[in-house]
Amino acid sequence: MGTKCETSDLLVFSHLRWDFVFQRPQHLLTRHAKYRRVYYFEEPVFGMTDIPRLHLRETSEGVQVVVPYLPSNIKSSDVEASLKDLVDELLFEEDLSQYTAWYYTPMALSFTRHLNPVCTIFDCMDELSLFKGAPQSLINMESELMKRADVVFTGGHSLYEAKKNSHHNIHPMPSSIDYAHFSQGRLQLVEPDDQINIPHPRIGFYGVIDERFDVDLLARMAEINADYQFIIIGPVVKIDPESLPQRANIHYLGKRDYHTLPLYLAGWDCAMMPFALNESTKFISPTKTPEFLAAGRPVVSTAIKDVVRPYAEKNLVHIASSPEEFLLCIERAMSEKASDPTWFERVDSFLTENSWDITFEKMAQLEGQSMRNFMERSETANLIESRVSAGDII
Repeated sequence: MGTKCETSDLLVFSHLRWDFVFQRPQHLLTRHAKYRRVYYFEEPVFGMTDIPRLHLRETSEGVQVVVPYLPSNIKSSDVEASLKDLVDELLFEEDLSQYTAWYYTPMALSFTRHLNPVCTIFDCMDELSLFKGAPQSLINMESELMKRADVVFTGGHSLYEAKKNSHHNIHPMPSSIDYAHFSQGRLQLVEPDDQINIPHPRIGFYGVIDERFDVDLLARMAEINADYQFIIIGPVVKIDPESLPQRANIHYLGKRDYHTLPLYLAGWDCAMMPFALNESTKFISPTKTPEFLAAGRPVVSTAIKDVVRPYAEKNLVHIASSPEEFLLCIERAMSEKASDPTWFERVDSFLTENSWDITFEKMAQLEGQSMRNFMERSETANLIESRVSAGDII
């Protein structure tokens, strides 16, 4: 990487389970793990233990996933103290002395304020305070983290615009693409058993199914056009599964492994992003946008700011605001891809400048600069202290 990052470890605090969905943290941290030790500290699991303890396991990419286990009967007032002790235990047992503290959730400050990292990073991938069930204290915690952080990254341009005046060293790092992986969707692949018998045209989506997903839009589209087959892949979270529309042409395939996604994409005629336009989607930058395009699928989305700009502005994605318009855009998008010989060229021209490797390098360089600044300040402070002790400075 050409930075000091390789000489320090990375201690990450996240609200997301490592094995939940392979997304931004996984893309970035697996790249970091090639150069340094990475510890991914998850939220606690309650039960399965009588005393607070840690469980570490190493992923195939070399990331150490750290899961704190707390007793189910632990007092709420004791949770933060127990987590603090477990973090200290991790530092001692793994000999973590020179490390960067990397936050995905400001709430982790409640048990990590005492840490003394060489660099503090806040990778603000979403506006968590707008998500369903977000605690009221999150806004205050984020304000505190902004003051502590040496570098702040945002998951998209709209989120950057909303927060750019909140920190002196903040940078937009929007969703990127693992092109080699998802471009496999352009090949003639063996289809998964649970999709192979679904008729065409197939309109697909994968991702977390939660309050950001417009279930009413999906229901209405399936009702209007019974010939289109809507394929939905992903876990259902924070909403009642019973609230999902049920029709013969809607197919819920559940959660699927990241590595199998190109197999599904290869069999779709069009990809869709039917996001609800609400507080929780105000600043999202869907990683799936470039992934769908890399797989060679035309894309139709609702008017998410970070999809409109740059994707729709570059005529790479169609934007719709109603079920009728969405269906019209699906037909138009499929026809455009089939008739426009420059479609793949335009897509690839954009995607080559937006890889996770490039994003990782940019972030690593900014971290490295902050670490060098820290070292210089420490050396200056040590020099002043030694001169004071020697009587050179009174």
